[in-house]
This record gives sequence, structure tokens and C-alpha cells, in this order.
Amino acid sequence: MAASDAGRHPQNVGRRTLSLSAHVGFDSLPDQLLRKSIKHGFCFNILCIGETGIGKSALMSSLFNINFEDSPSTHFLSSVQLRAQTCELQESNVVLKLTVVKTAGFGDQVNKVDTYQPIVDYIDAQFEAYLEEELKVIRSLFSYHDTRIHVCLYFISPTGRSLKTIDLLTMRSLDSKVNIIPVIGKADSISKAELQEFKKKIMSELASNGIQIYQFPTDDETVSEINTITNGYLPFAVVGSMEKVKIGNKMVRARQYPWGIVKVENESHCDTIKLRRMLCTNMEDLKEKTRAYYELYRRRRLEKLGCRDIGPENKPVSLQEVIEAKRLEFCLEMERKEEEIKQRFLQRVNEKAAMLEEAEQQVLTKYARLMLMHQEEELKLEEKKKLLEDEIAQFIEKKAITVSIQSQVSVSTPVVSLKTQGLQKLYVILVTEDTILIISHEEAVIHGVLLKDYHEIQTMIKNIVHTLP
Repeated sequence: MAASDAGRHPQNVGRRTLSLSAHVGFDSLPDQLLRKSIKHGFCFNILCIGETGIGKSALMSSLFNINFEDSPSTHFLSSVQLRAQTCELQESNVVLKLTVVKTAGFGDQVNKVDTYQPIVDYIDAQFEAYLEEELKVIRSLFSYHDTRIHVCLYFISPTGRSLKTIDLLTMRSLDSKVNIIPVIGKADSISKAELQEFKKKIMSELASNGIQIYQFPTDDETVSEINTITNGYLPFAVVGSMEKVKIGNKMVRARQYPWGIVKVENESHCDTIKLRRMLCTNMEDLKEKTRAYYELYRRRRLEKLGCRDIGPENKPVSLQEVIEAKRLEFCLEMERKEEEIKQRFLQRVNEKAAMLEEAEQQVLTKYARLMLMHQEEELKLEEKKKLLEDEIAQFIEKKAITVSIQSQVSVSTPVVSLKTQGLQKLYVILVTEDTILIISHEEAVIHGVLLKDYHEIQTMIKNIVHTLP
């Protein structure tokens, strides 16, 4: 077995490249990787940003030769919304899981401040979801559906003048998070001369505002030539169509106008085919750049969590040291919060105790007032009771007198029935040796006179009867 120093690694002088005396079989590793990749399939995620009605859905249908089932958006949304649609496409034995995310209501609001913020939040949310999956104890990134945005097609209105402020602000906020490819939507609405000037104006404004857009790589010899040429077409002037028009004996995607037909797949009419070719040719490079953006996001997130490769003194820090430092920091924070909770609890307890004491004083005051009222009521009741007892005693006394008189009355005691004021009443005239009494059945003695002579008695009785109630 001969040794060769031609393939030495610059950082590892001890590594040598050896020639084999016989076939081993590890040259099949690329085939194994290819079979595994084909079996698992590929994914590609596109973000389309543009105003309502600029042709996002039509372009996606034209790029992938499918019709996306999508409901048209209105101009009356209060905020920007993002709608994702995923489908599986198969070409030969290769399966592509394509996800298209489109903005709805972009640029339709009166107040366009922070219009791009929902888009930034969506991209960060996909990075965060991938980071959470990556940090799991049991993870399966191979089977995980990657939703990170690989390319952003930014649709520019074909005004022929310049970029809008909202376009510059949005692309500036996204150029550090996603690969941006600017495209001019509905490019068939302006002339070729205006289109060329518009492209130059767009690229000039992007450069003057420091906005980085995706440039197709030229370091790969296999695609460097075509990518160099294609970079000169940026931004792409695209035309999309959901309909097919019969031209000759073929049905082609096109837009038909009274003055002629614009073929979507004709490179002399628009750049849609160029865009499709570049996306397919550089799809893996777009994914690599997306991983670089993700690593930048991951680094910032982990630094916020306190995970750093270098300590305060510019010395390497191990993961164990970081975990221990975060644990101590967390314990101190927990102790501080626990003390705050205790103090807050004691304060509430004291406030509640003061409230209860005040309520107790109010109850005692009310109780004393009620006791005083009770004593006053008792005195009043005692007085009424005494009066009632006196009346009862008088009644009993009168009753005893009446009973005593009745016992002295003979059987022939005259009974007089008098009718006064429409009421019939019975009166008994009692005559003793020296007294005459008139007694009713309801009352005690009404009148009593001393007995003198008979005539005087008659006169007295008449007078008494006239005065009876």
C-alpha cells in the first residue's frame, strides 16, 4: 500500500491519502445518501410578499405547473396576514413537499407603520420552532417537517418609477433573516424600455439603502456561468397565469389581450422561466443560506439564555460551567422573587388584619347601641306591663263587686231591653236596700243611685235610661 502526501489536510499534517490495493465498497456511500434522500423526499418553502392582486398565486401556479386552490384576498383586512399552503409534488421518482406562504392585506392599511412586523414574527417563529425541536432531549430532525423560509419572492408593483417606502422598510427588516429575490409583478403592464430603466432604478435604490438581496452563487464551476448571466436579470420581470390558451396545436400558459398574447414560458416575453430555472438550480444553496440565517438566530437566542462559547475574560466556557452559572443565577432570582412574594403576602396579611380589626370595632359599637336600645325597650315594656296589671286588678275588683251584687239580686230582678243607636242591649236593674244599679251584659255597673222613695227612683231610672249609650 503506497502512501501519498498530496492530499494532506492543512490543519492536520499527520493525515495521509492512501491508495487501495483492492475494491472495498465505500464508493457506494453517495448512492446510499441519494436513495435515502429520494425516499425521504425534499422540502422547499417559499414566502411571497406583495400587494393584493399583484399576481402571487398566478406566479406560483405558473412556476410549478399546478393550480393552487386559493381564495382571493380583499383590500379590507385590518392587518397583514400570512396564509400557508403545503402540497406534495412528484416529478419522476422525486417528491417535493412545497410550502407557499403568501401575505394577505399587505399595503392595504391606511397606517402602514410596522406593516412588515407580522412577516418578521412569522419567520422568527419558524426559526424558534426548529430550535425547540433541536433542543429536545429526544429529537428527530430527519423526520421533522422543516418550515423555515428558504426564499422570499418580493413582488414590486410595476409603477416604472421607483421603490415605495414600504418596500424599502420591509426588505431592510428581512435581508438578515431570509433570502430575498425581488421580482416585478405583472411586468407585461409596462414597455420593455421602461422595464429596463425600472430594473436599474430598483437595483440602484437597493444598493444605496444597504439592502442585501440574494445573489446566485458563482463559486461553483458547474453553475457559475449561468448564475453570472442570470444575476444581471435581477429583479426578474414575471408574468403569471392560471389559464391556458391554445396557440397552434398546443395549450400554453398565457395571458390573452386584445392586442396579443403574452406567453408565460416565453423568455422573450418575461423572466418567469429564468426564475424557475434559478430556483431549481440553486435550491440547495438557498437552503444552505437559510441554515446560515438560522445559525445567526440560534446564536442570538442562546446568548439571551446565557449560553456563550467565551466567558467574560475571553476564555472558553464549557457547557457544564454555563449550566452551573445559569443554575446559580436562577436560584438567586428565585430567592429574590420568593422574598418579594413573602413581603407582599405579609403586607396583604397586615392590611387584612387592620380591616378585620376595624370591622370588629364597628360590630362592637353596633352591639352596644343595640343593647342600649334593648334596655330602653325593656323599660317601656315593664311600664306597659305594670299598667296592664293595674287594669287587670281593677277589672278583677269590678268583677268581684259585680258577682257580689248579683248574688244579692232576687230572681225577680227586672231586665230592661233598650235599643240605642240601632243596637239591641240588655240591662239589668238591681235594687238593693239602699242602692239601685243598672248593669249591662257587656259592662260592669253603669249607674248607681241611693234609694230614697219610689217616685224619685222612677225619675232617676228615666234619666239614667236616657243617658245610656
